[in-house]
Amino acid sequence: MGNAETKPKRKWGDRRDGRWVKAPGLQTVMGYLLPKRTDCEVYLNDTIDATELMAYLERRNAEHPDYKTTLFHCAVAGMARMVKERPLMNRFIQGYRMYERNEISISFVVKRRFADGAEESLMVLKPRDEDTLDSISRKIVGDVRETRRSEHATGGVDALLDGFAALPRFVLIVAIRIIRWLDFWGVNPKALTEGDPNYTTILASNLGSIKCPAVYHHLNNYGTNSVMITIGTLHKAEVLMPDGTKQVRDLVDIGATLDERIADGFYFARSLRLIKHIFAHPELLEKPIGEDSGFSY
Repeated sequence: MGNAETKPKRKWGDRRDGRWVKAPGLQTVMGYLLPKRTDCEVYLNDTIDATELMAYLERRNAEHPDYKTTLFHCAVAGMARMVKERPLMNRFIQGYRMYERNEISISFVVKRRFADGAEESLMVLKPRDEDTLDSISRKIVGDVRETRRSEHATGGVDALLDGFAALPRFVLIVAIRIIRWLDFWGVNPKALTEGDPNYTTILASNLGSIKCPAVYHHLNNYGTNSVMITIGTLHKAEVLMPDGTKQVRDLVDIGATLDERIADGFYFARSLRLIKHIFAHPELLEKPIGEDSGFSY
């Protein structure tokens, strides 16, 4: 895979955020039989061995004590690489049609303060082919710091949502119906979709940062998001190794909710295997995501 990224020329039937692709017969019919994304949720839960990754982070952060790379940064970089190598994970169904996104996008929520009642802010990261763990980590840290400068929304999708919330109830009901109609046909204004996690490849939740285990999170019928991933708390547990010995390893639980219409279970399982491989070989995160990992399935 090369590093140069070019958006495909828009053709009839394409959306601003994705190109129309012809799906296999089963997936096409499923789109009509089960038009709602929440009717097509499949759940995946697994425990990933993060021992090698944590050792890697310890070495990396010791070399750069002024700049800390975290497990979540690695997870986001790993997700970006997985989607790049597994392009069906970057698809969505809307308006009874299958689309493939023009770019990879990963969104997550930032708590402005770790306190009850503190506001949350929505953030979207758009990794490019040339991005590595270092550049992705720095983007996340920079955006989070900027977000936490204020305890209140300062613009973007947060301010837009506050504006909608201030409308009278009957006006808001009509406005939402219009927006959902535009969403169905893929003609929503960019101002309504830019920065909205409902329009991203993966909506990730770092529950480990609040000492919470991984959970299953529903998808939404609004928007185009087809993959939701939660990352739980890092913990130690005794594991039976392939050679029959027992070792205490660093483990992290993940939970994923996916739209089964975009791919089959075999494809999802292989995508998870790639994530596990990346955690076991964290040096891959130093390569640009546009460079193939060489993982053999």
